[in-house]
Amino acid sequence: MAGNTFGNVFKVSTFGESHGEGIGVVIDGCPAGLQIDKEFIQQELNRRKPGQSHLTSPRKEADEPEWLSGIFEGITTGAPIAVFIRNTNQQTGDYAHLKDVYRPSHADYTWTEKFGLRDYRGGGRASARETAARVIAGAIAKLFIKQAGIDIYAFVSQVHQVKLNKPYSALNLNLTNNYDVRCPDEETAIKMAAVIEQAKAEGDSVGGVISCMVQGCPPGLGEPVFDKLHAQLAKAMLSINACKGFEIGSGFDGTLMKGSEHNDAFELKDQKLSTRTNHSGGIQGGISNGSDIYFQCAFKPVSTIQKKQDTVTVTGESTTLEAFGRHDPCVVPRAVPIVEAMAALVIADFMLLNRSSKL
Repeated sequence: MAGNTFGNVFKVSTFGESHGEGIGVVIDGCPAGLQIDKEFIQQELNRRKPGQSHLTSPRKEADEPEWLSGIFEGITTGAPIAVFIRNTNQQTGDYAHLKDVYRPSHADYTWTEKFGLRDYRGGGRASARETAARVIAGAIAKLFIKQAGIDIYAFVSQVHQVKLNKPYSALNLNLTNNYDVRCPDEETAIKMAAVIEQAKAEGDSVGGVISCMVQGCPPGLGEPVFDKLHAQLAKAMLSINACKGFEIGSGFDGTLMKGSEHNDAFELKDQKLSTRTNHSGGIQGGISNGSDIYFQCAFKPVSTIQKKQDTVTVTGESTTLEAFGRHDPCVVPRAVPIVEAMAALVIADFMLLNRSSKL
């Protein structure tokens, strides 16, 4: 199966299934000499894991990583870093009723057509359980780019029709993790949580938007023409389960502006060039310009809901499905650290690539 590796220099390969023995990741290309803060990495995993609040799936997983290789006395050795997380709370029986049925908007049918079989126990590799491995790799990438003064902040900016109508510059992003819904504005967070709770009570689900910014990124990252920085960020984000949309800077709203309104003029500030506005999202010509990199990701409502839906069996017969089990009524709160992790992987990879761009 192709498609399980991400990156050019800082390469990440994930493995494992939702209801198998566990999931894991191999990171190849991480430079030697990086101090690994395992407590920080566990904190990142805790932000993603299920069962952390009443707004998420009640599945209980400790998500405690087993460090297999690539680290000696807390320092990366330059060898591949291998990490494994055991699944400890699978309830495979919850999925027995799905063995001969295709779930609407799921990967069941498409995976069957591609591979000739599927793991009906939670979706196998198509399950969001796989993203825990990405968070480990992303946390290591965060530690790497932190040395260059780069930080990444993501937060929930919309749940269903409740939208945070404030620019990120007006928010205290350190408050994001104070709220289960991962929105740094208390009034909006309360409204968002109420929408998720209502959907959960109705056996339904809702989607939302995650906003993310990369602060402190130096100018010059990006590889034209096909590996533009924003193109790789888009690929990274759209590879996340349930992510259906990506826009950077002004995005689609930029189509409503004239060039005179949209252009970002440079100015010298603190002996560094920056832009007074940031409609381009910190990237021009596919290369970072030193301003904040700002983008948004749209996430669809979770496909598995506890309402009756029309579908078909694996033999093509019409039937009705009423799913049960442990599922998120809204994926966006748990997806915040995944968005950050994938952004960190992109930035780390481009930083290493940039070391060979000029003498």
